[in-house]
Amino acid sequence: MAGPGQGLTVGLFATCINDLLFPGTPAAVASLLERLGCRVEFPTAQTCCGQMFTNTGYFDAGLDTVKAYAKAFDGYDYVVGPSGSCIGSVRHQHQMLAQDHPALAEKVERVVAATYDLSEFLIDVLEVEDVGASFPHTVTYHPSCHSVRVAQVGDRPLRLLQRVKGLTLVELPDAATCCGFGGTFSLKNPDLSIALGQQKAAAVVASGADFVVAGDNACLMNIGGVLHRQGAKAKPIHLAQILARTEAS
Repeated sequence: MAGPGQGLTVGLFATCINDLLFPGTPAAVASLLERLGCRVEFPTAQTCCGQMFTNTGYFDAGLDTVKAYAKAFDGYDYVVGPSGSCIGSVRHQHQMLAQDHPALAEKVERVVAATYDLSEFLIDVLEVEDVGASFPHTVTYHPSCHSVRVAQVGDRPLRLLQRVKGLTLVELPDAATCCGFGGTFSLKNPDLSIALGQQKAAAVVASGADFVVAGDNACLMNIGGVLHRQGAKAKPIHLAQILARTEAS
């Protein structure tokens, strides 16, 4: 039987942190979307979303990444990425950087309109909440700052987690508090970043969960690092890697 994504061609936006450090996450996205009927392609010309350049004022360097993104993903029905932070950057920075370049701006507008965070794509485009996943563990969800405030994924990740077979979802204390990573924030304000990371790790431990899940691996890397150093039982895991798992896997 055809899945809800039948006939759709999706460009997989891996993001640079996943490509370099967490390749299992984009692989999980591809596996999940293909299970749901999508044709998934990975354009090898893709690079960074440019967020680091743009946030620190290097607009010329940021524009180069915008050009690369638009060229790599133009022509796909949809572009899907497992990062609210990077998707937020594409939506809120690419058109601003391209505005003085009419031909590029037209292409950027088209590609940006087709770009979705994984949780949005599943619920808003494929109109599915139960993706057939199975994960018999207790988890808690960390709503990363950019996914909530910039990409505005809302409660979509929670709705997806609630439909995973065998999964027990427990509340994360002070869930809206930042984990302390924040891109260059952690480099410019290391003491505050460490304090926030320790606070977030303590909340994860207090939840009693076996796993802390989020839609951004940068945040999970930060939280997971603190948990590891403390010898805590809770482990970080990306939303995509839960949703890609089935009883057979």
